[in-house]
Amino acid sequence: MTATTIRGRFQWTVVVPIVAVLLLAATWQSHEAWPVLVLIGVALVASVISAVHHAEVVAHKVGEPFGSLILAVAVTVIEVGLIVMLMTSGGEGASTYARDTVFAAVMITVNGILGISLLVGAAKHHLVSFNAAGTGSMLSTVIAVAAVCLVLPSFTTSGAGREYSPSQLAFAALASLALYGAFVFTQTVRHRDFFLPVTSDKYGRATGLVDEDEDGHADPPSSREAWISAVLMVLSLVAVVGLAKLLSPTIEDGVKGLGFPYAVVGVVIALLVLAPESTAAIRNAARDRVQISLNLALGSAMASIGLTIPTIAVAMIWLDGPLVLGLEPTQMVLLAITVAVATLTVVPGRAKALAGFVHLVLLATFLFLSMQP
Repeated sequence: MTATTIRGRFQWTVVVPIVAVLLLAATWQSHEAWPVLVLIGVALVASVISAVHHAEVVAHKVGEPFGSLILAVAVTVIEVGLIVMLMTSGGEGASTYARDTVFAAVMITVNGILGISLLVGAAKHHLVSFNAAGTGSMLSTVIAVAAVCLVLPSFTTSGAGREYSPSQLAFAALASLALYGAFVFTQTVRHRDFFLPVTSDKYGRATGLVDEDEDGHADPPSSREAWISAVLMVLSLVAVVGLAKLLSPTIEDGVKGLGFPYAVVGVVIALLVLAPESTAAIRNAARDRVQISLNLALGSAMASIGLTIPTIAVAMIWLDGPLVLGLEPTQMVLLAITVAVATLTVVPGRAKALAGFVHLVLLATFLFLSMQP
């Protein structure tokens, strides 16, 4: 990447957050006209891309696996903001927004991002290698936190329907935070080397860690650039949450107008916030750094549940209405199949393109059944 390209991108991502915040302030009171809504939509997408770009700059400065962690948390902040804003706007499907968005994020990350990363990496390098110990610990944590937050509410008897009682919700929130905290400690302190890119032999077997000093990547940004990106990332996140609030009635009306179930709103939210991260994962997979792609995929899945559910639990103190977290039968079957396939994918520590294709078919199945349940 040339210096000119870096400066051009840097200037573009500096302008977007500032313009987006100004647009948010200018349209907060009046935004019903279609041209204004289109402008808000463009600014929203650009702000998401800008937020993740600046998170990536900060991530490059701090290195792996901290970088993947920062990206995952940044995306989750966007997701939580969108969910809360949609829930505060009310509507027929407000009680299931959190469940549908979190479940969609899990399916998109574990099947979509993971699948496309394996497919791209294996198509270019024939076999891709990763650390099964680190990736397996991520997957097991995702499974545990998904079971506590999304599966068990469908079987408990204290709450109404597929809801947790207040005490159960508090326990699930604390359990999620504990699991996420334990994973972060493992990833960044105790077993950091399990989450770094690996080298491999001609059979795809891992042989050691990638030498980060000789990987041909651009030098890390300066401390000044990293701090500027950190500020701009926060500014972008503020713009994303605010613009999403303005656009949420349009999203709901569009889904309703197409005759799709309200669960599709959650899918739209998840697709929106995860699109830039998907791009980052694909770029790393193409460079034969699939471990980073898997860190992004499974780390985002974990953060989507482990941070979103506790935040929503706290928000329910002042939000009216029920909070439905339990999955429907079809969703539980899809989750179970995904868990089984992902386990078989991760255990060998290497994968062919077929593994990625299988995960993408599962994602397509989820998207189709979301629109046609």
